[in-house]
Amino acid sequence: MLFHLDFNVEYDHTMCQSDLLTIWAEEAGAALGAKEAGVVVDLWKAVGSRRVIAIVCVESMDMLDQILLDLPIMKKMGQHVQVHVTALRSYESFAADVKERLAA
Repeated sequence: MLFHLDFNVEYDHTMCQSDLLTIWAEEAGAALGAKEAGVVVDLWKAVGSRRVIAIVCVESMDMLDQILLDLPIMKKMGQHVQVHVTALRSYESFAADVKERLAA
């Protein structure tokens, strides 16, 4: 199953930027490791904001939820991280479905 993840990371006055970057460095290591393992298809950091976009491939929604709960950034400052999750369908599958519906 493919999912589009859109992370927005905030922090408040109780955390300085260096604390945020320390956590983010740990998170980056985990993300790049997951990319090497094939769980993360690809990921991007949006310029000028604390936003990360990822495409992930997992076996189930349960697995995705477990992965999200175990991320270093979620464990250390999850109250400041919003994740928007969108399930993805391959365009080839969609196109075949449309073609089949037109033929019916």
